[in-house]
Amino acid sequence: MLGATVIIGMGGLGCPAAVALAAAGARRLTLVDGDLVETSNLHRQPLYGPEDVGRPKVDVARERLARAHPDLEVETWVKRVGPAEVDSLLSGHALAIDGTDSVAAKFLLSDAVVRSGTPLVSGGVVQWGGQAMRIDPGGACLRCLYGTAPREDEVPTCARAGVLGSLAGVLGALQASLALGPPSPAGRSTLHVVDGRSLRFRTLTVRRVPGCPGCGAGA
Repeated sequence: MLGATVIIGMGGLGCPAAVALAAAGARRLTLVDGDLVETSNLHRQPLYGPEDVGRPKVDVARERLARAHPDLEVETWVKRVGPAEVDSLLSGHALAIDGTDSVAAKFLLSDAVVRSGTPLVSGGVVQWGGQAMRIDPGGACLRCLYGTAPREDEVPTCARAGVLGSLAGVLGALQASLALGPPSPAGRSTLHVVDGRSLRFRTLTVRRVPGCPGCGAGA
């Protein structure tokens, strides 16, 4: 049984991940997001409807999940996670899922894995492509994969480039599956890449980089 799980970002990835985990029997979820529901969210964030526009995402998500799963315990944070609280947030849970749409947030969460000891399932989706990777303590991290974090304006986001709504659902469900699955082998992680045009899935092995400033390899 999966222990207490925190989902940071209740958007196109976090919503389907939360639904999948609840259906799989999760007992405790913490939902973290500082945003309100917007009309532009509705095509890819299935926990929300037109009547929810203007309400905090985590409040609506908690209501919908509780209705479908009365035994599920749901805690909510109406805020964005920053450096001051990221370690304590992750360390209070058995696993974390990254549903954010920000480069800085993704690297912040990835870097916190080694300090908190809490595995993270990172994910991202934009336009026709998406990817997910489980990052365990002792495994490879986002800095092992990408090196230095790119600037926000160098990376396309859903807001700027758009996204296929159904593909976000696929990636969120994949993140939930990785959360429920076994940990990554020591020294590496597996990157799962999804091409929404061809409907092809492929995996790449990411090896831990000696001296990586994110996961502390070689420290």
